[in-house]
Amino acid sequence: MALTTPDIPAPDVPAPEIPAAPATPGARGAWAQWYESGLGWPTTGSDPVELLTGVRFDVLELPADAGFALLRRVPRTGPVAVEGPRMRLLVAAGSADELPGLLDWLEWGEVPLDLTAIGAGGRIIAPCPPSRPLGTALGEPSPQEAAVWLRPPEPGSEVEPTLPLAGFGGNGDAPDLVRLVGAAATECHRARLLRGRLLPGQRGARRAGEA
Repeated sequence: MALTTPDIPAPDVPAPEIPAAPATPGARGAWAQWYESGLGWPTTGSDPVELLTGVRFDVLELPADAGFALLRRVPRTGPVAVEGPRMRLLVAAGSADELPGLLDWLEWGEVPLDLTAIGAGGRIIAPCPPSRPLGTALGEPSPQEAAVWLRPPEPGSEVEPTLPLAGFGGNGDAPDLVRLVGAAATECHRARLLRGRLLPGQRGARRAGEA
């Protein structure tokens, strides 16, 4: 059932630390190589490098404050990235088409959640590789709004088996898509109601503490 009001707000637990990574124009080719050779993911563009969705994975996207609360509830999700105010969870290819029906089935279909999916034909900015890209110097900071991995993929291993997919039970490495969407919808709704209760100055302070 869809929630109407949360009785107890989510605990104010510090957000996971976002790893710093080098980001310079000369690193773009190395970034594309890291994704294409290490993970087998198609890329496009050079400034910035973008990952094509709907080929090896789809993306579940939600506000970052709701996303950090979701990560505290769901320890294993598959790869997760954040870019500015948005969090992106990688899910199995084809999942974007399932999202509207899942939200309706979970009775969230009429609730404004700001929970979306990116599937076939879409693209996202490639997050900074979690290790130092070829040809860059150690210690160079990434831009403040750069896309970075919170839970990075592992080069040289099959990422797709770790992605949430449709059906119940999951695969041992990540929850099934139904449970992930249900938890994400709950946290999106909770975060939206909490933001509506906070004064503008308090909203800014909360975002700074979670990002």
